[in-house]
Amino acid sequence: MKGTKNVVFLALTLGMLIYAVPHLEVGGGWTMPTVFGIAWIGFALLVVAAHLHEILGVDEETRRELSRVKHMKRWQTEQFLYRRNRFQQMKK
Repeated sequence: MKGTKNVVFLALTLGMLIYAVPHLEVGGGWTMPTVFGIAWIGFALLVVAAHLHEILGVDEETRRELSRVKHMKRWQTEQFLYRRNRFQQMKK
């Protein structure tokens, strides 16, 4: 479902770009409509890049490594708390 959602949003963003770019006033000097058009196109391309990044799975290995690190930290915390509780019970 996650990949499908990104493909749909990528298609919608590309469709929006194809429709809107001919209607934007770009190239008329540094006027407000030109600045708005350039900023709008820039943000739309940023959205396209984000969806492509997610679809291609560029960070998959990093995500797996972070998951392993989080799991190990959680295990170490549990072990520390377990040992501390046993030590306190032995003191009583």
